[in-house]
Amino acid sequence: MNLDLNLLRLFVAVAETESFSKAAQQLGVPRPTVSRSIARLEDAVGARLLQRTTRHVALSTAGRALYERIAPKLLALQTSLDDVPEIEAPASGKIRITAPVDLGAAVFAEIAARFACRYPGIALETSLSNATVDLVSEGFDAALRISMKPLKDSTLSAKNLGPFTMQIFAAPSYIAQEGTPKSPQEAEAHRWVQFRDRDRVQLQSADGERATIVRQGRLRGDEMFFVREAVRAGGGLGLLPTFIADTFVASGELVPVLAKWTVKSGSVWFVSPSAKQTPKRVLLLRDHIVDALRVRPLAPVA
Repeated sequence: MNLDLNLLRLFVAVAETESFSKAAQQLGVPRPTVSRSIARLEDAVGARLLQRTTRHVALSTAGRALYERIAPKLLALQTSLDDVPEIEAPASGKIRITAPVDLGAAVFAEIAARFACRYPGIALETSLSNATVDLVSEGFDAALRISMKPLKDSTLSAKNLGPFTMQIFAAPSYIAQEGTPKSPQEAEAHRWVQFRDRDRVQLQSADGERATIVRQGRLRGDEMFFVREAVRAGGGLGLLPTFIADTFVASGELVPVLAKWTVKSGSVWFVSPSAKQTPKRVLLLRDHIVDALRVRPLAPVA
């Protein structure tokens, strides 16, 4: 008996999702196509493969036997095809990704530009927002997220892209006027440019010491770029992610203060809706970001 592999692929999708609609959505085909294909397959094998109700689709005895025989083989075949790059179609389609404003502008913009050059068939649409959006309801394929703790949302597939570090910085003009603090206690008495209302900060040193300081600042902002620019203008000490400060440190416009002390920060994560078949273009973007951050890590290498 010669069976169309596409029919078998549709059958496996229905069996695993227990839904004609979900299988159609997963494979990107109209729902009527799935229904007609299953009917053709049942005619070809001469047996009913699925038990249908208004709310549920379940495998019949014959359907279960067919599924157990063909599902592993189809998976093995797909894996083999994925391992042969010369027969893969060029990556194409659109990716919608969201990222925090500072990370997106300071880091991801350059990565995105290089990705666009490498994969001309993929359109990359980036939305910068500090809000944590619902990827599925908002129609996003992926997100870059900063988190102090491991992400445990079962609805998301998450990959840790590496740690980031926050340190204290000041402008040379501020240091010239107010001097350089020699300890966390001295830094506490300085003027600060603060992010939102976070007055209390716990610092840790390279050799394991800890210190908690309470900052006093008349300048506050709800955006890290604002904090950086105000610090760069001499407004006071500022606690900044190194990935938005390092360019200005290199140019001499910002100076690290208490360089051995950092703030326990967190990691940057690449997240996407959890699914058995993440689009290849999304996986390509994820791997491209991983490679880029391996060359230029978000945190200084000790």
